[in-house]
Amino acid sequence: MTAHTVEYIRYRVPEQQSAEFLAAYTRAAAQLAAAPQCVDYELARCEEEPESFILRITWTSIADHLEGFRRSELFPPFLAEVRPYVERIEEMRHYRPTPVRGTGAAVPTLYDWAGGGAAFSRLTSIFYDKVVKDDLLAPLFAGLPPEHAEHVALWLGEVFGGPARYSENQGGHGHMVAKHMGRDIGEAQRRRWVDLIQDAADEAGLPTDAEFRSAFLAYVEWGTRLAVYFSGPDAQPPAEQPVPKWNWGAMPPYQG
Repeated sequence: MTAHTVEYIRYRVPEQQSAEFLAAYTRAAAQLAAAPQCVDYELARCEEEPESFILRITWTSIADHLEGFRRSELFPPFLAEVRPYVERIEEMRHYRPTPVRGTGAAVPTLYDWAGGGAAFSRLTSIFYDKVVKDDLLAPLFAGLPPEHAEHVALWLGEVFGGPARYSENQGGHGHMVAKHMGRDIGEAQRRRWVDLIQDAADEAGLPTDAEFRSAFLAYVEWGTRLAVYFSGPDAQPPAEQPVPKWNWGAMPPYQG
């Protein structure tokens, strides 16, 4: 569970002052954006009661807020902007997040967007057919068991938001990492792996929209670079960890 703390400040600002209030917080937000103690922030306005506003600020910890930000050089200019509205505060408290969290179905997972398990099975089947014929990668994958491609399909499916079938049948991140220990993968081989899986994604009919492919490639880059690291002579196996979960990242799916 994260150690972050969330501060909520509830304001009631008369309609005739709302424009000035929003302008003041737009200026004050520059100090929040510059604060290393601030994770993120958002000012929301009530739709049913437009005079009601809630400011949410996620701090790295309550101490970092009260003893860090408030004692920093950023706090005085922040306070100067919002001071006229202090008397409009109805609540100002810190909250600790609980394990109850999740996402709804408004934004599809990368797994669903790609086409589900069948899409990842096509991807890995095409990919490993290329791998065993590639002069640079074939030596690394000599003697692959027939089920290897499907295991990787399960892994990728789980990473991109699908069912936890890899975890249930194979293990977590440590199990995947163990397969790379001692293999001494080089940068040229890593780059070829990246290129071939992108070619395979095209041939398998995975979505080609910019948002999906940027998220897909982000994971491929992350995963292959870890593989190079853990395949090195001095690498130590990590503690057991769950399968990583990948999401859309900076850009959500384009649904114009």
